[in-house]
Amino acid sequence: MKKYVFLFFIAPVLLGGCKKFLEENPRGQIVGDNAITDVTSLDAALTGAYKGVTRTWTRGFLNSSTQVFSMGGDDLTTIAGGNKAAFREVDQFAVTASNSHIAMIWNGCYKMIQGANNVIGKAPGIKGDQAKISAIKAEAHFLRALGYYWLVRGFGAIPLITDVSDAVTPELLTIQKTQPSEIYKVIEQDLVIAETALPDSKRDPGRPNKGTAKALLADVYLTEAGWPLKEESKYALAASKAKEVIDNKALYNFGLADLEDLWAGNEAAIGTKEEVMAFHTSENYGGSTNSMAGAPAIPAEEGGWEDYQAEINFFNQFPAGKRKDITFHTVFTKKDGTQVPWQSSISGHPYYAKFRIEHNDRWYSSMPVHMIRYAHVLLIYAEAQARSSGTPNAEAYAALNAVRARAGLEALSNLTTQVFIDAVVNERAWEFAAEGTTRWFDLQRLEKVEEVNTGKNAADLQPIGTITKEDYWFPVPLTDANINPNL
Repeated sequence: MKKYVFLFFIAPVLLGGCKKFLEENPRGQIVGDNAITDVTSLDAALTGAYKGVTRTWTRGFLNSSTQVFSMGGDDLTTIAGGNKAAFREVDQFAVTASNSHIAMIWNGCYKMIQGANNVIGKAPGIKGDQAKISAIKAEAHFLRALGYYWLVRGFGAIPLITDVSDAVTPELLTIQKTQPSEIYKVIEQDLVIAETALPDSKRDPGRPNKGTAKALLADVYLTEAGWPLKEESKYALAASKAKEVIDNKALYNFGLADLEDLWAGNEAAIGTKEEVMAFHTSENYGGSTNSMAGAPAIPAEEGGWEDYQAEINFFNQFPAGKRKDITFHTVFTKKDGTQVPWQSSISGHPYYAKFRIEHNDRWYSSMPVHMIRYAHVLLIYAEAQARSSGTPNAEAYAALNAVRARAGLEALSNLTTQVFIDAVVNERAWEFAAEGTTRWFDLQRLEKVEEVNTGKNAADLQPIGTITKEDYWFPVPLTDANINPNL
């Protein structure tokens, strides 16, 4: 069978030899001229595309690489010693091209893009239920947009491939980078297709619906309005698109879940209406289990891996109330029953209770990995509406205060526009603390990375050298950079 290959997933494998890769059985990936022949095989190929980012220890978002990717913000840090060198590189702005966690996201996103391209390219030639084919193709467009959205924010100029080649050609091996402005055009185009053709209801948990595509597009517009594109006209588009989701939340089955359910660490946390987009996992299948929760978020006193903790200033500034109590784990219990406050612990940091699970001695669970929550939609609207109109309206206040009310905070009113915007940005920091989806990217688009990394608590890891805009993006992973001199 002729096999399709994809440069950016080849790279890590090429270290073991080209011949080994080219003879590899592409399990879980339906590729080739004759592999996709009907609606059933097209749908199977779509399902296979998700494996690009849901392989626990191979690639994607199901382990602490998601936290590592955003560790340049002020909500996350790691321990000063031990086997967390890759974490410390990002936390201290000294990232090397050999960083394995950065490569995990790069490889995962490009593998998902490969799968999405396969579906998009084959769909027009498939006979059968055209409505179903259109929905399958729209979902592939969504996945491709999601992959490129993470890549362009993480790496800046990147290779852009929107078709699938059946050979490792010299052109592929010498492909040039495409600038962010062009990458964002593809992302927008994909999401417009997705929002048009996806159904109103999710076909399965962990899949996108029409509202999911609109929500991601709203977030994309919000990002484009900031650094590096600075297309401020996109604020109005972000507000409008987020409002479409808010106005139709019942149709899309979205809403705010109780924080106690959202971070319960058990079955109550799976499939809540908060999930606009989440990757679903299974502890019963070792290749697709959540390993960002449980042991990675547990201190040494409790036998955890202590992958990531809260920065001290962030914890101290976090507003007291229900959300803070649910977000943080601050008293550690040893096996002998001795309790240790975080100030006296080995790491000297608070941990994140939101990533604890019922069996905290385990590294695996079936917890969802949230990409977009309904709270994102509310806060996107609040910020974008205020920025685009110059004055927050009643609906923007309602969106912000809905998130604050759930957190146990008082409602805000009668603020100046800038104070309101600052309140929303802060709310996003607290609401999505340590999730990897928000804080770092907010600091990046608002050009506040340097600011928040100044004056860190002395107990936190400090930046190495002066932070510049070059530190806003990661280097291309070494495996691919070694193959292609243009990367």
